[in-house]
Amino acid sequence: MLEPTAMLLAHADGRLASTEFTSGSLGGDDPFDRLIAFSGTDGIAAGVVRTSGRFNVDQYPFSETIVVHAGAVTLRSQARTLRLGPGESAVIGRGTVLEIEAQVDSLWAFCVDTQVVESRQPGLTALPAHTLLSPSAAPDDEILLSPPPQCRSHNLFVEEATDLRIGIWDSTPYTRKSRPHKLHELMHLLEGSVTLQVGDGTELTVNTGDTVFVPLHAACAWKSGVYVRKVYVVR
Repeated sequence: MLEPTAMLLAHADGRLASTEFTSGSLGGDDPFDRLIAFSGTDGIAAGVVRTSGRFNVDQYPFSETIVVHAGAVTLRSQARTLRLGPGESAVIGRGTVLEIEAQVDSLWAFCVDTQVVESRQPGLTALPAHTLLSPSAAPDDEILLSPPPQCRSHNLFVEEATDLRIGIWDSTPYTRKSRPHKLHELMHLLEGSVTLQVGDGTELTVNTGDTVFVPLHAACAWKSGVYVRKVYVVR
């Protein structure tokens, strides 16, 4: 069995990463044909969708974060409309009555929680890059290889039933040792650049506008020489 590892999903300019993807869907009620990079037995999946056209969903089956990399995507719920261009992202809540309109050759990265839960949290949540942030904990001292950074974050979407948290985080530069990742995490870099060292020692550089997924328990070291701001999806 292959060890979990960080995987780049899409570049800032709309190119697919060289990650190995599998074509398919996430169940019979999934509205999309997807390119899936990761699908865990615990209900977390990540990858990309390349599509165009209009899709209508009576009750969206998952809680899903999308990050647009090419084209434009319009999400319409009963309460609001979000128009997303490259670099913009949003959360589709489980149970949303939704219309999706994608321009030709639209591409977005996704992270989906497919767990079956009774509760629903319908609605659309935008993830604006310049969200006001509050101080948050720095990495533990025993894994730091640099002075402690100053970190801030803000959860914009929380699903209590699955412990899914989605929001914006930033940090001053720092370096830390490799350790097993404590959560599944999708990261979309809004600003800055970071180098992740994975289990086999390979270095994966994530630049502004790129989207990367790090599975639970994947060995991962962090090195950033500049300020970093990112969208995060963690569970």
